[in-house]
Amino acid sequence: MCLEQAKHLILAGEQKAIHIGVPMVLAVVDEGGNLTALHRMDGALLASLSIAQAKAFTALALRSPTGESAASVLPGQPLYGLQNTHPGQFCLFGGGIPLFSGTCCIGAIGVSGGTVEQDTAVAEAMTQAYQDEHM
Repeated sequence: MCLEQAKHLILAGEQKAIHIGVPMVLAVVDEGGNLTALHRMDGALLASLSIAQAKAFTALALRSPTGESAASVLPGQPLYGLQNTHPGQFCLFGGGIPLFSGTCCIGAIGVSGGTVEQDTAVAEAMTQAYQDEHM
């Protein structure tokens, strides 16, 4: 995931966030979890900076959307306690989505600033921009 690709995804996410009327923080990480781009829209919550990055890291680490992973870390479930292995880096509510090229996970995006549904909608718009560019 290079900077130019990340900027394309950020633009798509910002357009969606503007459309729904919510200032967001948008994060893109590469296949190693390194931050490629972080974009804070005017008015986005300060807390959303770390949350967006954590969602991107979580989506990459688990190779699945963050909202789909939440149930597996509850008490009694197979991954209970997983979020304690990387304190502050896991965020298991919607808004993080991994990006694939074939079967290889090449990065992930994380979005924070609205409701879970709004964050997920913006993340999906960013994912669609990636798919449109690579299909």
